[in-house]
Amino acid sequence: MKRLIVLAAVSASLMASACITVIDADSDDHVGWHGQNAQPFDGAREDCRARTGRNEHSDAFAACMAEKGWTRGED
Repeated sequence: MKRLIVLAAVSASLMASACITVIDADSDDHVGWHGQNAQPFDGAREDCRARTGRNEHSDAFAACMAEKGWTRGED
């Protein structure tokens, strides 16, 4: 029984470690981005800024970030 509990705890911690949350400190509304197996955040954000005219609140920016594995969520 102890082995099962330990295995479950290790599995849960490994699954949670694949998730990333980044809070954009430059943003006034403190929008958080969440990514799983995503590209590095800073590079993805800079590329999407360049592709969408630097408007981070547009649907095009959100779609670009989604292509790179990032989704926007509430804090």
